[in-house]
Amino acid sequence: MKILVWQIRTTKRITLVELAKRSGIGKSTINNIENEKVSPTLMQLESLAAALEVHITDLFESDWKYR
Repeated sequence: MKILVWQIRTTKRITLVELAKRSGIGKSTINNIENEKVSPTLMQLESLAAALEVHITDLFESDWKYR
């Protein structure tokens, strides 16, 4: 499952610095999340979703399909 922080952030034209300010998460941590170096915690996901003004589920890309 891929986390779509970078895709949403760039689509909304929000800089890494601005997202860090809005979310209260350090820019290096956000960078590591965007580059899939670390997995975000639930609290971080909630903060990022709020800062990006999206639902938390919008942060996820899944290949799972209904059968």
